[in-house]
Amino acid sequence: MPSLNDIRSTFLDFFARNGHQVVPSSPLVPRNDPTLMFTNSGMVQFKNCFTGVEKRDYVRATSAQKCVRAGGKHNDLDNVGYTARHHTFFEMLGNFSFGDYFKEGAINFAWELLTKDFDIPKDKLLVTVYHTDDEAAKIWKKVAGLSDDRIIRIATKDNFWQMGPTGPCGPCTEIFFDHGEHIPGGPPGSPDEDGDRFIEIWNNVFMQNEQFEDGSMIDLEMQSIDTGMGLERIGALLQGKHDNYDTDLMRALIEASANVTNGDVDQGNVHHRVIADHLRSTSFLLADGVMPSNEGRGYVLRRIMRRAMRHAHILGAKDPVMYKLVPALVREMGGAYPELGRAQALIEESLKLEETRFKQTLDRGLKLLDAELEGLDEGAPLPGATAFKLYDTFGFPLDLTEDALREKGRAVETAGFDSAMAEQKAKARAAWSGTGEAKDAAIWFELAEKNGTTEFLGYDTETAEAQITALVSEGAEVTSADGKVQIIVNQTPFYGESGGQVGDTGEIRSATGVARITETKKSAGVFIHVAEVTEGRLERGQGVTLTVGHARRSAIRANHSATHLLHEALRLALGDHVAQKGSLNAEDRLRFDFSHAKALSAEELSAVEAEVNAYIRQNTPVETRIMTPDDARAIGAQALFGEKYGDEVRVVSMGRKEGSGKGADAATYSLELCGGTHVTRTGDIGAFVALGDSASSAGVRRFEALTGQAALDYLREQAARLTEAAAVLKAPAAELAERVKALSDERRALQNEVAQLRRELAMGGGSGNGPEAKEINGVKFLAQTLSGVSGKDLPALIDEAKTRLGSGAVLLIADAGGKAAVAAGVTADLTERLSAVTLVKAAAEALGGKGGGGRPDMAQAGGASADNAEAAIAAAEAILAKV
Repeated sequence: MPSLNDIRSTFLDFFARNGHQVVPSSPLVPRNDPTLMFTNSGMVQFKNCFTGVEKRDYVRATSAQKCVRAGGKHNDLDNVGYTARHHTFFEMLGNFSFGDYFKEGAINFAWELLTKDFDIPKDKLLVTVYHTDDEAAKIWKKVAGLSDDRIIRIATKDNFWQMGPTGPCGPCTEIFFDHGEHIPGGPPGSPDEDGDRFIEIWNNVFMQNEQFEDGSMIDLEMQSIDTGMGLERIGALLQGKHDNYDTDLMRALIEASANVTNGDVDQGNVHHRVIADHLRSTSFLLADGVMPSNEGRGYVLRRIMRRAMRHAHILGAKDPVMYKLVPALVREMGGAYPELGRAQALIEESLKLEETRFKQTLDRGLKLLDAELEGLDEGAPLPGATAFKLYDTFGFPLDLTEDALREKGRAVETAGFDSAMAEQKAKARAAWSGTGEAKDAAIWFELAEKNGTTEFLGYDTETAEAQITALVSEGAEVTSADGKVQIIVNQTPFYGESGGQVGDTGEIRSATGVARITETKKSAGVFIHVAEVTEGRLERGQGVTLTVGHARRSAIRANHSATHLLHEALRLALGDHVAQKGSLNAEDRLRFDFSHAKALSAEELSAVEAEVNAYIRQNTPVETRIMTPDDARAIGAQALFGEKYGDEVRVVSMGRKEGSGKGADAATYSLELCGGTHVTRTGDIGAFVALGDSASSAGVRRFEALTGQAALDYLREQAARLTEAAAVLKAPAAELAERVKALSDERRALQNEVAQLRRELAMGGGSGNGPEAKEINGVKFLAQTLSGVSGKDLPALIDEAKTRLGSGAVLLIADAGGKAAVAAGVTADLTERLSAVTLVKAAAEALGGKGGGGRPDMAQAGGASADNAEAAIAAAEAILAKV
């Protein structure tokens, strides 16, 4: 029986033999479509190839694409665990043609792979075609010899694919497997088509048309093929299973779940299925750079995590268990997706941290849910306000609450929840849907297609001659400009903002004008010089001289190179789980976000700073080599999780460390894939000063530092402050800390002494000269109005008075600047008869206050004024008289 890994390899090998380029899976966060939350099909990374915007050096491709459907309109989350074929994470096997073979070629490949390489009986297969696609129907008869009753014509959108309301589209043909008459269900297009007898295993889309806003449609000049076959579905079929969760890969994860929860594989099966599926989606999302948060993609990840964690809780897990399953996932899928192994430490730490935090509120939230359900009629829905409270207070996503209610035969009154959540949902959508990015990006794709991309010269020079290929103002091309404008040239020394490094600034000069460059961006391979013409005019087609601001570029380079050294120093100091989550390499500072669960100690911060400075002083050359991503990883180069790299990458190395295992000689300190600009030697960084670290988001810390002149200026400023403080304290700088501590200790002792003297004076000078206690109803009662003390002094004074009484009750009223503070105390032998809370409430009411609380032996409250102190004492005495 072939494993899922075998089936994936067979698919890719088949198409590789047939002239297809095997393209690695793209990340789950789409890089070319800001409107899409997650990659959910194989064609996403080829979208621009289908539209003709992007040209690649191959016209046939094949891939095994990791996909997530758990947000937006493509959301399978609610059904996962309860059905045979729903997943949040799945693999889409696909073959693609960009203007090469078309219908006959695609159908030939599909039939050959299924019936020969996969050895599926021909009589078990049938197909659907779009009802007007006579060509596809004829090809199926020719290639496969299928009869008319096994070529089903479908007139619905199920067999006509569209990229969107406009753009490429076309009919498709779907291939189905017949499980046999013993399984309920009818063929596609029949009233019983939702049964499990006929299962779709492969969809082939024939992109042959382009649709316009008015509904009209034309034939495309470049006809293409886009196919998709779920690995889990074809795997179940080839392994003789009717349920995707019974395949070897899913079964291994389910068994791992049972092991860590000390349960039976077949008991609590739904829970194990949810955990197995969600383990895949959470791990791959974390490996691709998504971190749990309260908005956007991070919120969807958190929802998936917490749903799995609740199911682990149901299985009896008292401590975090999800992170313990990661090794099993890496064993099963790490060979096909090496990013899992590279990110294993990060995945485990993130899962453990999130589960630890969630468990703190899970029990309380579930108790609230049970308490609310007890007050509802049988079968009544949970009020939306309660579901929102579970979300807002306990971190329960709505689908987790619905999942919990599903087991009890109840639902949520969603209208109330939706109303309460409207604002939060709007914010979450805004975080990922983009703010016109797709529209803005369109013009840069068009310019790249028309004029070509911009060649970057800035690795070797800060000045260059070039030609203006386009001028853009307010989103449209113009032929000339004399104000604010975006300038595109054929080649540039200006670095476009990317990879955390800010864009260059400087000047562009032509024969007719001068422009000040305030920012440089990059999109679709086009470098966008954001400018303001300060003299004359610039015209499209002109020759220009570009000059980068040297001082600013030098400072940015120093910060970027220091960031590489910092990354390695943090990894060595804290562990392999450290991974870059974001960075800023600006002119005046650097900022580095990295995966780590807690703040750095003072010792760790100092050690990291010292390590970076040691490699700066080493003053080794900073070298750059061009190689393939695989070659770079083979020599230990660090890559960003989730980043997609081209066929060639720049690998930046700096520092010598014997035995590091990095570099061709296994003795390189820092080795990273990076497209930014860097110093020539590490010594050019000058100096590195750590400013500290802070929390950036859950499981992510932010390290901030200065380099070069900014670092020296900061140190001089700190030294000046130190000298000034030493002069004020009349102590040498070396003894300043000891002197400050001594003064602090002395001040604290004096404060305590003054407080004690003030209390003694308030109570009568400390010699027992205060007012005499009176006896009321057999209880000794001491009452006194005090000045010169605050409310916070009263508890200690109450305790002293109770000690003097031995047995009795005390009421003290402090005149605190016009307001009153009152406290009552009752000795332990009387608290069953008399409560200090009762006394203080009566006194507070007389003082114009309300409430009051505490324990039977000591309670406090406030009042509007101490003028009514006598009335307050009388109110307390009245309580005693009734005891």
